[in-house]
Amino acid sequence: MKGFSYFAPTEIVYGRGKAEELGRLAARYGKRALLTTGPGDSPALGGLYGRLRELLREAGVETAHFDGVRPNPTTDQVTAGARLARAFGAELVIGVGGGSALDAAKAIAVEASHEGTAWDYLHFTAGPTEKTLPILAVGTTAGTGSQVTPCAVITKTEEKDKSAIWHRNIFPRAAIVDPSLTDSMPPAVTAQTGFDAFCHCFEAYLSAGCNPMVEVLALEGIRLAARFLPRAVRDGTDTQARDKMAWADTLGGLANASAGVTLPHGLGMQIGGHCPWVTHGQALAAIYPAFLRYTAAWAVPKFAAVGRIFSPSLASASDEAAAQGACAAIEAFLGAIGLRISLSSLGIREDALGEIARCGQVLSDYKNNPRVATIEEMDALLRESWEMG
Repeated sequence: MKGFSYFAPTEIVYGRGKAEELGRLAARYGKRALLTTGPGDSPALGGLYGRLRELLREAGVETAHFDGVRPNPTTDQVTAGARLARAFGAELVIGVGGGSALDAAKAIAVEASHEGTAWDYLHFTAGPTEKTLPILAVGTTAGTGSQVTPCAVITKTEEKDKSAIWHRNIFPRAAIVDPSLTDSMPPAVTAQTGFDAFCHCFEAYLSAGCNPMVEVLALEGIRLAARFLPRAVRDGTDTQARDKMAWADTLGGLANASAGVTLPHGLGMQIGGHCPWVTHGQALAAIYPAFLRYTAAWAVPKFAAVGRIFSPSLASASDEAAAQGACAAIEAFLGAIGLRISLSSLGIREDALGEIARCGQVLSDYKNNPRVATIEEMDALLRESWEMG
C-alpha cells in the first residue's frame, strides 16, 4: 500500500428526524446565525425553514434569513448574503437545501469574514483563513456531498466563469444528513442529484488521488447508487431507497473531499458556467457516455470492478470484457433514471462548445483522470456528447 493522508473533520449526524438536532449543534458555535436557502416560498423548502428557526430559537440562537440562493450560485448572490451576515453580526452560517445553498453558505462564510470577495479565495490561491465563520450544513437533496467537502462552487456570471474555493477551512463543522428531508424531491431532481453522487464516487475511485480509504468509501457508494437510485426515481416514497441514497451522497462527498473528481466534473462545471439553465447533474449525464468510452482502456481494472458491481454476471469475465461491460451498464443506468440525454437536448448551442472546451482546463480536475485530455480532445468529447441522444 502507498502512503496517504485522509482528513474529514465534519461531524456527521445521520438519520431520519435528525434535523431536530440543529439547535443543539448550532449553539456550540454562536448565538447569531445566518441561514442560507433558496426562495422562501419554494415548495422544496416547505415548512422546514420555520421549524429549523424554531429549533434555533429554543436553543438561544437568533437567526437572519438569506433566501437569495439560486442554482449555480453567483458571486453577486454571495456578496448579498455576506452583507446581510455582517449587518446581522452572524457568528455562524447554516446552509439549508441542495448543493447550491450549501456552497453559497460556505462562500458567504468566507466573504463575511475576509477582505475582498469570495472570488479572491479560489482553489489556486492561498485560500481563506481560520477567520472563516463556522459552517453547518442541512442537506435536502442526495447528490452533491457538499455537506462534507471543502469545496464551494460559485459562478462569475459576466465572465461565464464557474470555479471553486477548495480549502480545509470551509469544511462544515457539522452536517445533518436527514433522509426524510429528501422525501419530497421530484423524480427529475432525484435522478440528477443522485447521478452526481454516483459520479463523485466513481470519479474519486478513478482519480490519481485515490487511496485505500477512498476506495472503500467510493465502492460502497457506487454499490448503493447502482441499486437504490433507480428505485428512488421510480418511487419517491421508498424510504429505504431514500435512506441509502442519502448515505451514498455522503460517501461520495467524503471520497471527493480526499481524492477529488476527474474530467467530467471539470467540463460539467464549465457547461454550467456558460449555460446556467443546465443543472450539474444534467451536464454530467450528457457527457458521461463519451467520457466512459474515452477513459475505459486507461483504467481497465477499476472499470472492471465497477462493471461487476452493476452486472454480477461479469464476475468470470476478463477484466477487459468487464470494463467494457461497465460502460454499457452505466449507459443503461442513465436510461433507467431518465438521463440518457445529449447536450443539444439541453438547449446548448453547438457554437458554444469550442469556448466551453477552451475553459475546460480552468479547473485541475481533468489532471486526475486516468487519461488526461487535451483541449482538442475535450472539444471532441463535447461534440460527441452534443450529437448523441
